[in-house]
Amino acid sequence: MELIDILLKRRSVRRFKDDDIKQEDLEKILEAGLLAPTSRNRKPCNFLIVENRKTLEKLAKSKESGAEMLAGCNKAIVVVANTLISDTWIEDSSIALGYMHLMAASLDVGSCWVQIHLRKTADGKDAERVVKEITGLDDYFRIVGILALGMPEGEVKPHMPEDMDKSKIHFLV
Repeated sequence: MELIDILLKRRSVRRFKDDDIKQEDLEKILEAGLLAPTSRNRKPCNFLIVENRKTLEKLAKSKESGAEMLAGCNKAIVVVANTLISDTWIEDSSIALGYMHLMAASLDVGSCWVQIHLRKTADGKDAERVVKEITGLDDYFRIVGILALGMPEGEVKPHMPEDMDKSKIHFLV
């Protein structure tokens, strides 16, 4: 499969079957995160794998909306960055999340990026603070997002090349 095919195939999946993700697939997804480039190669990202159903249910309530699928996913990866290592933690974490998202698509594993940074809970609490409390993280760790993973329920239709809005491309002369 060529990279463009994986890019077209990648969709946000929010409904999952009860099937487990193969261990070798999880390892490949994590390796993709570890291979993601970071500023000055500082590698500030760590990956917390969540499999416990009760913890997934707590994470599903960590923000006002858009995290519900975590309660039904097979596993989730909380991407945390050590701010003592790098000040580009937002960019570094985002690239790692994107790489893992693409690897999951290449393996037919459903995934969805759950934005945590700059989000609030239903009662106005900081979602990042809530996730830190759930996971027991120190304050110098920051969280851009969580990647929900599972085997997709139903067919996941790929993007089509004609879906691309090429009017967004501009050449400067």
